[in-house]
Amino acid sequence: MSIGHPSDRPATESAVRSEAFRDSLLAVGSSAGLDAIGVAGAHPFDDVRREIERRRDEGLHGGMQFTFRNPARSTDPTRILAGARSLVVGARRTPAARLAEVGAGRMRIAAYARHDHYADLRASLQVVAERLRSDGWLAIVVADDNSLVDRAAAVRAGVGWWGRNANVLVPGRGSWFVLGSVVTDAPLTPSTPLNDGCGTCRRCLDGCPTGAILDNGVIDARRCLAWLVQAPGPIPREFREALGGRLYGCDDCQEVCPVGRPERTTDGKEDLRADVESSDVLDATDDELLERFGRWYIAERDPRYLRRNALVALGNTGSGTDPNVVRRMRRALDDPDPLIRSHAVWAAGRLDRLDLLDGIDDSAPEVAEELAALTGRVGS
Repeated sequence: MSIGHPSDRPATESAVRSEAFRDSLLAVGSSAGLDAIGVAGAHPFDDVRREIERRRDEGLHGGMQFTFRNPARSTDPTRILAGARSLVVGARRTPAARLAEVGAGRMRIAAYARHDHYADLRASLQVVAERLRSDGWLAIVVADDNSLVDRAAAVRAGVGWWGRNANVLVPGRGSWFVLGSVVTDAPLTPSTPLNDGCGTCRRCLDGCPTGAILDNGVIDARRCLAWLVQAPGPIPREFREALGGRLYGCDDCQEVCPVGRPERTTDGKEDLRADVESSDVLDATDDELLERFGRWYIAERDPRYLRRNALVALGNTGSGTDPNVVRRMRRALDDPDPLIRSHAVWAAGRLDRLDLLDGIDDSAPEVAEELAALTGRVGS
C-alpha cells in the first residue's frame, strides 16, 4: 500500500500547522463524500486503553475481540505509522429509517450492514490521504480493522461526542455513521472537541431490549444483541426472545435516540433490503451465504452462525402452521451440526410444534439440554 514519501515536503511546517491548511483538507474530505470530518492529535489514547482493559478484566467484553484483543496497539496511532502526529477522522452516513416490525419469517439487518458503507468510507478517506501524500506527507487509511479506536478518535477530533449508548453522536445527526481515520505525520492543527450533548436523556438505556447499556457509554457485551448474533457458540436462551426477528445487528438504541431524528431517511443506496426472508438463509448453501453476507463479521467465517440466528428469528416471527416453516424446521432438526439442531429444538418449542420433536433422542449435550428445557414449557 502506498503511504506517501517523506521527500519533497514543504520547506517549513508552519503552513501545514495553519487552520487554513486544515480547513482546506477538511473541505477535500467533505467534497469526497464525508458527512463529518475533524482533526486530532495522534498521541496515544491512554485513558481509553485503561478503560478497555478495565472492561476486559470485568468480563464486559463477552469474548469480543476487536479493540479488546490488543488495547496497547489499537490506542496508539504510532503503531500504525511511526512518527504519526495527526489523525484526520471522517464519518460517512449509514441511511436508516424507522422500520415497522418484520413480517412472519422475515429477518432484520442493522442499518450499517445493509450496504458496504465502509468501502465508501475508505474511498472518501483515501482522497484525503492522497491530498496529504501529494504534499509530501505520509498517510495511511484505517477503518473497522482493529488497529485504531475509531470512536475515541472521532470524539478527540470533534466529529461528535460519546453517547450514552457508546456510539458517537454527531450534532443534529445522531449516530447513523461509520467512522475511520487517516493517520499522518503531518502536524495538523486539531479541531475543537465537542461537549456532551446527551444531558439527562436515558432513552437508549431504557430502550435496550436486554439492559446491555449500563451507563455513560459502558456496554455489557454479554447482553448486547448486536454482539450475540456475531459471537460463537449458542445464543444464550435468556436472550433469544429479545432477539426477535434480527438476523444481524441491532439498531434499537439508535432508533430511540432523539439526536438526529430527521436524518432517518433512506436514499436508495442499500444493496441489501432492510429485511430478508428466512429462506434466504436456511435454504442457501454455505457458498451462497458467504457470497451474499461474507463482508459481515461472522464468527470463524462459518455460515452455521447465520443459520443459528435465522432459526431463532424464525422461532420468534414464523408460523407453526406454515408448511414451509415446518419443512425448514424438520430439516434443521436433522442437521448434522448439533448447534443447528439445538436451536431448531428451541424454535420448535417457541412455535408450539413440540410434535416435531417426537421420537428425538439426541445424545449431543447441547441438544439434550434444549430438549430438557422444553419439558413442561412451550414457547419459553
